[in-house]
Amino acid sequence: MTVKEVLKKYNEISLIKRIIVGLVIGVILALVVPVGGDDATLEAISQFLILLGNLFVNALKAVAPVLVFFLVISALCNAKTAGSMKTVVVLYIVSTLVAAIVAVIASYLFPTALTLVVDPDIEQSSPSDVGVVLSTLLLNITSNPIGSLTDANYIGILAWAIVLGVALRSAKQATKDVFTAVSDAVSKVVRWVISLAPFGILGLVYNSVATSGLEIFVEYGRIILVLVGCMAFIALITNPLIVFIATRKNPYPLVLRCLKDSGLTAFFTRSSAANIPVNMELCRKLGLDKDNYSVSIPLGATINMAGAAVTITVMTMATAYTMGLDVNPITAVILSVLAAISACGASGVAGGSLLLIPLCCSLFGISNDIAMQVVAIGFIIGVIQDSCETGLNSSSDVVFTATAEYRQMIKEGKEVKLGKDEFAYDEIA
Repeated sequence: MTVKEVLKKYNEISLIKRIIVGLVIGVILALVVPVGGDDATLEAISQFLILLGNLFVNALKAVAPVLVFFLVISALCNAKTAGSMKTVVVLYIVSTLVAAIVAVIASYLFPTALTLVVDPDIEQSSPSDVGVVLSTLLLNITSNPIGSLTDANYIGILAWAIVLGVALRSAKQATKDVFTAVSDAVSKVVRWVISLAPFGILGLVYNSVATSGLEIFVEYGRIILVLVGCMAFIALITNPLIVFIATRKNPYPLVLRCLKDSGLTAFFTRSSAANIPVNMELCRKLGLDKDNYSVSIPLGATINMAGAAVTITVMTMATAYTMGLDVNPITAVILSVLAAISACGASGVAGGSLLLIPLCCSLFGISNDIAMQVVAIGFIIGVIQDSCETGLNSSSDVVFTATAEYRQMIKEGKEVKLGKDEFAYDEIA
């Protein structure tokens, strides 16, 4: 059998099935192949498996900035209308605020005390107030475009891509076609990278379980249950409710499709930014307008942070409860708004929301020393918390991008089937 035939057979298997197989194999290998063992052969295998995960995440992170840059330029310089972007942004903001409110209510219902532990190895800096977050965002917008690409500063990438895209609207069609061709080529490379996801996820799962152990999921079980419970409620109840209000159609085919195709991959990469190529591919398969999703998906990776809002709110409420502070309803509302604003400034990388916990803790006069201990706990439970958070954030990007477009189609009297493929998947041979 030739290499081409092997690749064809490999791509005939559903990507989700390949990912599940990689997941199971990763857990099994983590239990039988220790990290840092004395056996040279096992140690070599261990390092190779870890390398697989790192290579996959690095490949996604490397291609994502380039993809976003050229897709946005291409979309804007060729765009004929404004599309449904306004609706997308409104949905992003509403869902993030709703997530913070859900987290506050859950924290009232299930108050959780934390065992605060100081880890001297963790030295992090965090913004002290909302003004710092907004200031940072504005500075990122005006960052050097080359520096934005190399540093994966998506706010800066978006800003420059939008400026160049608008400026190129008056260019000749031949010039516009060049950017379209480049964006198509980068998209094809992305599909190649995504096809290797099972191997990358195998390495990522192995690294997490082998280094932290299965018992890592037990010590902080209660706070994890509150966090995951909130995120599951948002993913399966409030997000579908928002979709239903917007479209008046059964939202679950779309929501479940996005959780399966986007949320699962984001769960293991733990990076909204790294999952941008996955979401782009899902939008393409759903037949959405490229002019819209090439802007809304990277935008969502930076401002659509429902999972981050949950993490910031729950951890802040738990800290207040541990310190014996009474959180009245008015303060809780202010916390929800502050958490939603802070979440929009969270980094799209693993653990990005944790450094914003001290910002909300300052609302209750909790010192930065105490707040940073909570951040340390966040890193400990991050194996599950950050994975679930990213899965919710990233899948919601596609959910609301699709919802906005479906809403527009319904207004125009067109028939839509939420969550159904519109294009055949381009197999890689």
